[in-house]
Amino acid sequence: MSLLIRSWNLHHGMTSPNNRHNYLEQEIRLISSDHPDVVCLQELPLWGRRHLEGWSEMKLIWNSARRIWFPPRFGGWITRLNQGFFRSAFSGQANAILLDRRLQPLEQRWTVISRGRRERRTCQAVRLQGMVIANLHASGVADHPEVGAAEALRALAFAESLVQPGDALVFAGDFNLFARNLPKLPDFSPPGPGIDHIFVRGAKAGALDVWPEAHRTITAGVLSDHAPVELRVG
Repeated sequence: MSLLIRSWNLHHGMTSPNNRHNYLEQEIRLISSDHPDVVCLQELPLWGRRHLEGWSEMKLIWNSARRIWFPPRFGGWITRLNQGFFRSAFSGQANAILLDRRLQPLEQRWTVISRGRRERRTCQAVRLQGMVIANLHASGVADHPEVGAAEALRALAFAESLVQPGDALVFAGDFNLFARNLPKLPDFSPPGPGIDHIFVRGAKAGALDVWPEAHRTITAGVLSDHAPVELRVG
């Protein structure tokens, strides 16, 4: 089975540079427009999760990474008054995996990978027939890359706990680490050129492609401050 797998940090639906408006719908429709098999998403505002299946026509698996103490719809309404100013203060944050509707999730779990008082960072994982897909968003601490590296290792250990004999493992997301600061990941495919990666073990992986800026540019600006990355497995 050959699968096209993508990962994108949505930046809460903001453009780069930021403006007052939110473009989450445009992002989701863009990333799913050519029917990929799997899409791993980070920095998804909580209010957006109820729209994702409709916008993408894919199955949604999600978990909250930053809670809010009022209804997500209300937080979304406040945020959309001026997205560039409020950012994620009232909208919360989630990670999500979108699956082509023909793919059947056999098991799904998530865990917290951060430590101490830092913003909660999580990793989610779903097991399909013959494959486990893990999606993480690690901490970015400018002078302490070891923080993100430790979180990546916790996420990997968690993902490996779902792997059955013969399963491939796809380890994807916003690692907030360039290749030089990543922990050693034996037997995985090579890292990407930036801080967003898709690693594959136990299956043939194509080269990692980074979307050019032109592919995510709209009239208002460039969607997100991250570029989607993708590769084909199998």
